[in-house]
Amino acid sequence: MFTNDRRQVERTGRYGTPRLQYLQELVGQFQNTTDEELKEKIVAHLVNFAYDPYNYTFMRQLNILELFLDCITEPNEKLVEFGAGGICNSCADPANAAIITQCGGIPLIIQCLSSPVRNTVNYALGALYYLCNASNKEEILKPEVVEVIKRYAAAEAVSVSFSNLAKAFLDKHVSE
Repeated sequence: MFTNDRRQVERTGRYGTPRLQYLQELVGQFQNTTDEELKEKIVAHLVNFAYDPYNYTFMRQLNILELFLDCITEPNEKLVEFGAGGICNSCADPANAAIITQCGGIPLIIQCLSSPVRNTVNYALGALYYLCNASNKEEILKPEVVEVIKRYAAAEAVSVSFSNLAKAFLDKHVSE
């Protein structure tokens, strides 16, 4: 369920931590730890907040979208997966999509299409679906990227989710 101010006050209660402060604490913990497993847990938690538009302003304020992009560049496949998930969850919002593209997110997401982790590929396909628009379609619709997406569309026997996401992308963004 999506949150609004009234619901947030009800859920937080008199002595709870306000959402902005809570997210800020998570970001601080992520930045101050070297424990990979703890980083994974924190990013996974942040990804869950990326589902709700109520949190988007806080995420932009705290540079959480940039944190997700940084995770995509890590050698840790779990951080890549969760970073791609956070981008996918939040990029349908135009303000978030603008930040993601301005921060060089499109090439990072395209790289995720070749991930060995199924969720990462799904998140990349979903993110590219929402990010592709008139201002960046040349960057996304390069022949080599479209070819990869076409292969996913044809791979229904391997993964129905890859195939469905890829077909939706092609239907919306590639005319033949």
